[in-house]
Amino acid sequence: MGIYSTCSISMKLFALLLLLSYFGSASESGPSAVPSQLNSTPSESHFVKIGGIFALTGNESLLDLPAANGAELATKEINSAGGLLGRPLTLIIKDSEYRMDLIPGIAKDLIAQDKIVAGIGFTDDNSLLAAGPTFQNAHVPLVSAGATSPKITQQIGDEIFLACFGDNTQAAAGAEYAIEKFGKNAYLLTDNGTEYTQLLADYFKNRFLELGGDIVLEDVYSGNASNFSVQIGRLKALPKQPDFYYIAAMPYSIGPIVKQFRNVGLVGPIVGGDGYDTPDIISIAGNASDNVFFTSHALMDSEKGTIGIKRFIVAYNKEYGHDPENAFAALGYDAIYLIADAIGRTGSTDPAEIHKAIQDTRDFPGITGRISYPNGVHVPRKSVSIIAIKDGKFTLEAEFEPKKVPPP
Repeated sequence: MGIYSTCSISMKLFALLLLLSYFGSASESGPSAVPSQLNSTPSESHFVKIGGIFALTGNESLLDLPAANGAELATKEINSAGGLLGRPLTLIIKDSEYRMDLIPGIAKDLIAQDKIVAGIGFTDDNSLLAAGPTFQNAHVPLVSAGATSPKITQQIGDEIFLACFGDNTQAAAGAEYAIEKFGKNAYLLTDNGTEYTQLLADYFKNRFLELGGDIVLEDVYSGNASNFSVQIGRLKALPKQPDFYYIAAMPYSIGPIVKQFRNVGLVGPIVGGDGYDTPDIISIAGNASDNVFFTSHALMDSEKGTIGIKRFIVAYNKEYGHDPENAFAALGYDAIYLIADAIGRTGSTDPAEIHKAIQDTRDFPGITGRISYPNGVHVPRKSVSIIAIKDGKFTLEAEFEPKKVPPP
């Protein structure tokens, strides 16, 4: 099941202004990445095709669907401003249904049948691990919008790039922030069913212990669990509650976890990663979601966000009728513009040339932060937003760059 979307090329003044402002601060390529002329009746082979694989349905759709929307919005803006190399950009989005068994076949079809020149997708590591080998073997670059494993290049190969920071960066930020703000005694709970949650927990533990912290109890749960009474029972049996709870959870689990913790009187700070960045945590846990803190990529706030985020929110709302659900919408947007910038600089749609241009990217002005891939690194170092939930709203607690990041 998929969506084949050849985005509109109508001239929208607002989109054009937004696009020009976006590229205005780019380094070498500047606005030249998006030429001003677009052939009016191109043949099918004349399109520049990028493939997108996202879980439009299924559990991960809480993060993947906003990322896909952000990518669609970027594509429409690029076409409204003239396309790429004088050619229209086509984004072919297909639904993975969050099924690892479907993803390799979808990736193969995009490459072999649709003839894409690059790919984007995924906000989770398991899905990226399922798709990555197909892109690697075909020598087609793939930019992940939000999968945060810093081990990806080691596990798959050099065709994989991240538009986001790695889990080691956000976990280190979470550890340094929590030990300073809440204390040295922590409880650690981990979903043992996904690559993302296990890496996040391991990196947090590494940095937290290094800082002199103590994990008073470590526990796990299955990724498909909905009842956490066993884990809660063990936690409540401690003679003294820890200073905070670090919970490495997926977006579909964290709301129920928070609600069940609060229902039994566990009211201490809950800290976690970017899997918390979904409105569902508030809709499920309600007021119980207060005193929850998590690391993410940017605050989606029309008043307190950066200039780039504010502009993005306006454009997203105009396109979809509501504000971005989370920072993954902005990461999907950045992923498309990152590839477009590379194509513009290299002047080619050859995947090998695009790969080289992405690798050579320095200080690309993404709205979620500047992106560089120095010395062969494929995971950018970016600052981390610490988000706090207060009065049922996401608020920016801090912009944080960890003093030390565990190695991948």
